[in-house]
Amino acid sequence: MPIQDNPLFRRLHQHAQKRLVFDPGVSRNQQLPAYKRYMELEGVMLERMHRKGDSGRKVCQARAAMIDVIIENLFLAALDLYATKHGPLPCKMAILATGGYGRRELNPHSDIDIMFLYPQKAGGKEFLKFQELLAEEILYPLWDLGLKVGHASRNTKEVIEECRKEVQSKNALLESRIICGSEPLYKSMRNQFGDFCKKENSKAYIQQRLEDEQARHAKSGNTIYIQEPDIKNGVGGLRDYQNILWMAYIKYGYHSFRDLVKAKLLRDDERSDMVHAYDFLLRTRTELHLQNRRPTDTLNLEQQPVIAQFLNYTHKDIFARVEAFMKDYYTAARTIYRTSEMLKERMAIEATSGSSGRISFREAFRAYQHLPIKRIDGFQLYQKVLSVDKPDVFKEDPLRLIRIFRLAQQFGARIDSDLRYLISRSILLIDHTIINSNSAAKSFCAILRSPGEVYPILLQMHELGVLGRYLPEFGELTCMVQHEYYHRYTADAHVLRTIRHLDRVFTKHDEEYARYEKELRKNDDPLLLYLILLLHDIGKAEGVKEHDINGVRIAQPVLTRFGIGQEQQEQILFIIRSHLEMARFWQRFDLDDPQTAASFAKFIEDPQKLRFLYVHTYCDARGTAPTLWNSYKDAMHRTLYLRTFEQFEDDAIIKQKRKEHISMLHQEIVDREIEGIPSEEIEAHFNLLPERYFINTERADIELHLRMVNQLLTQIQGADSMATLAPIVNWHNDVDLNMTVVNVVTWDRAGLFYKLAGALTLAGVNIVSTKAISRKDHITIDTFYVIDPDGGVVSSKNARDIFQSRLDQALIEDKELLPEINELEAKITQSRKKAKDMLPAPFPPSVDVYHELSLKQTIIEVQANDRIGLLYQISRLITKRGFDIGFARIATERGVAMDTFYIKNVKSDNATDTTALLKLREELDLIVRE
Repeated sequence: MPIQDNPLFRRLHQHAQKRLVFDPGVSRNQQLPAYKRYMELEGVMLERMHRKGDSGRKVCQARAAMIDVIIENLFLAALDLYATKHGPLPCKMAILATGGYGRRELNPHSDIDIMFLYPQKAGGKEFLKFQELLAEEILYPLWDLGLKVGHASRNTKEVIEECRKEVQSKNALLESRIICGSEPLYKSMRNQFGDFCKKENSKAYIQQRLEDEQARHAKSGNTIYIQEPDIKNGVGGLRDYQNILWMAYIKYGYHSFRDLVKAKLLRDDERSDMVHAYDFLLRTRTELHLQNRRPTDTLNLEQQPVIAQFLNYTHKDIFARVEAFMKDYYTAARTIYRTSEMLKERMAIEATSGSSGRISFREAFRAYQHLPIKRIDGFQLYQKVLSVDKPDVFKEDPLRLIRIFRLAQQFGARIDSDLRYLISRSILLIDHTIINSNSAAKSFCAILRSPGEVYPILLQMHELGVLGRYLPEFGELTCMVQHEYYHRYTADAHVLRTIRHLDRVFTKHDEEYARYEKELRKNDDPLLLYLILLLHDIGKAEGVKEHDINGVRIAQPVLTRFGIGQEQQEQILFIIRSHLEMARFWQRFDLDDPQTAASFAKFIEDPQKLRFLYVHTYCDARGTAPTLWNSYKDAMHRTLYLRTFEQFEDDAIIKQKRKEHISMLHQEIVDREIEGIPSEEIEAHFNLLPERYFINTERADIELHLRMVNQLLTQIQGADSMATLAPIVNWHNDVDLNMTVVNVVTWDRAGLFYKLAGALTLAGVNIVSTKAISRKDHITIDTFYVIDPDGGVVSSKNARDIFQSRLDQALIEDKELLPEINELEAKITQSRKKAKDMLPAPFPPSVDVYHELSLKQTIIEVQANDRIGLLYQISRLITKRGFDIGFARIATERGVAMDTFYIKNVKSDNATDTTALLKLREELDLIVRE
């Protein structure tokens, strides 16, 4: 039905005739309130349509129709005004809708793109007056109505020239339509534009569209299953739908998916699925605009519950509501992405390679020889493409639904679009018999034992629904939103991305991956790690809490089904159960303490498990979010690995190695004859510090500390009292860690740690980690690793001066920094907009105080929403309650602070005084819950 015949359009016109018709001489400013009221009333009607569940496209079309009516009325009023003031019109003209408005797809805050089209020969003073009046009488009111209007004034020649220069203009014109004005003028322009499109090089246009698509997809990590997707530009987003139609028109002249069905490039059920998916995204985008009251395309985690609720997902449990909504979102995006990719293949749309054009002798030989069709297991293989030999191939033998992917992997072949369609429509043939088949298990495990080639095959299996059907335990993770602060992808996408990183380990993708490959290959069966990664998060089907323990129970029958031997099962299940432990150790505990490595070695039991867990932890973290892993974490991870590995050697050998290392280090520093540092100070330094300092500190850092200690000792000689001693401070940037290292040498005193933390807080830097060591003569060396609030080395030139000033105030003048920190925190809190309808924190604020027997330490673990002054308040309270902080590990991930402190009771040898610790815990709990 033409839009003009639509009852809705007629109703909009009737309302406009009542509200938007004015007596002659009524000025634009006097008319404006009526237009605003019209928009307000129609906006309420549109929201009501949306809320009651009308289709996304219908509501968008209704909004476009409303804008059409407004523009048409403004246009007619402008023509009347011109005729009254200046007489006959100087030329015909038309107002066109372009882009999304041209498609009649307007969400509440979409841009309104229009074009004033004039005849080729229009010109002269009268024409300029005409143009000026139309702009004033049409554009100004639209802007006054709060609409974001993009506009252009052109004749047909200018339209073609602009399209030749700018692809976006070409795309906008592809979907243009006339709103009001001269139909013949518009049709003439469209005919000339059509001829231009036919003559232009379609390959260049398509190449640009594909490059644009690649760039858009890269921003979303090239996956649909991102937890905060971009509805418009993400993988499987609205733009993918539009892009495939643009390319179909430019290459073949097809205007719609119905045209593609007629051309037998698309099945009607595929077209229907595509249209429904697109409609779901439009409806979701409408709700997103309504909630934000501004144009936005990102489905933030915090807003997903309320958007789901207004889209009629009525689950009382907030997590269940989000799960249901996001599963529907991912299904829609997957439909658009798959169908677009399939159409590109069927229409032979490919990106041209950026290679130099050289090919190997073997490639040339293959290109020119006549390759016969190879028939394998009911399939055809020709020029590295697998196609179907007969339509009932899977009904004959459903095991082929697994074997086809092994064949694709073996031959490096692509599965053609018709075969992929047949696979997706045959997955119900994978029943209990296939799931428990030894033959299927053999084929599937063969896929997992092809190093460097596993991820693309598992991804295909997953996209076509085979992986979740064959491995239903994994299928439970499909589209599962992970309510965790650090995960960027859904549970299934995360698992597959970890496998992608293991592929890169085996292919030594770069130097960092190669280091992990070097360690992993020392194991008896390194390829077991593929199976471990595939199953490591399988317990999340029952919830995030204790998913490592639940994963062992769920994975064990799977391993039996796959015919995995008992010894290997034990290895695999140990890593699944312990897959969080290695990161927990280096995030929470003091790596400079030899007891940490000894405790972890006791837990890990043997070097084979250590190597598996070392590489597993790396792949797991890399597959969680693009920015989660960094050189600092990699350094801590490797430090724990190497020091734990040492523990499997004989104790006597370890002690001898350490003794030799310290002796050699001592001699090197003495031989270097550091200027201004007498040999007795070097001797004292080595005698006054514990062994672990020299094992864990680089020679350059020891030399720096010696110079700083020397400066402090020089100060002491001229000081009236210890209280007046200014601390010695050194700042330097570590390029490898991408952090700034702050060393402070001073006389040890109560509250030193929290005062240092407070001064750094007021200097505007974020503390990543810290360590402290005290000499027997009470000189303490504190090291802080700090970064800018936005990450990276500290860029502020004032930060050092502010830190020094605040530190002097705190240590020498004994000034309390808390009031200034609270003031700074209040300013920052006030400037931040609080998000509404947020999901409950996946990890609520918590404080744990316990005695770790294996480390012989009393430990405080704090987890809370990070804020300015949190570390200062916590460490200050610990000190005020009579405890000394011997070690602190500070970590912040996506706004959540996870801090660990080793403490000792200053007043008592009994570090585990239960009453004092319980009181401390209660007070700390109040701080983290503020």
